[in-house]
Amino acid sequence: MNPKHLLIALALLLVHPAWAGPGHDHDHDHDAPLASAPAQPRFVASSELFELVGVLDGKALTLYLDRADSNEPVTAATLELELAGAKLKPQPQADGSFRAELAAVPAAGVHPITATVRAGEDADLLAGELDLHADGHDEHEHFNWQRAGLWIGLGLLGLLGAVAGLRLRQKGGAA
Repeated sequence: MNPKHLLIALALLLVHPAWAGPGHDHDHDHDAPLASAPAQPRFVASSELFELVGVLDGKALTLYLDRADSNEPVTAATLELELAGAKLKPQPQADGSFRAELAAVPAAGVHPITATVRAGEDADLLAGELDLHADGHDEHEHFNWQRAGLWIGLGLLGLLGAVAGLRLRQKGGAA
């Protein structure tokens, strides 16, 4: 086989189409807001009766309480919360959420959370964890396989080119 044909065949094998996944198709809706900040730290604590989701924004903690079986918001409840060593009594808000103000922003690390919920005849104890990272980065960096494949392919192509060049020199010197 001609070395030139071998290089072309190899190059065609290494080339693959790039398919855009959901959210990456560049068909942007210009009216949609763009995310400009990392997501706020969250936790979930649940039981057979209730599900509590907490969102931390600095020292402000917003809580959303739902029935576990129906996902129906529970707005008429009494909450007591323990987070990062502080005991809190979140207050109901007009939008159906609950809000508490921490004395200080919790330090980086994993903080256990316990919540006592009383709603009508129902009472329950919920437990969860709030995981805060100091640097705000995801601890699991994703390996870029597409970029690695490109570099490996280019390296192989260069190696094959060098081998083909050596063979051509050998043939030319033998003649």
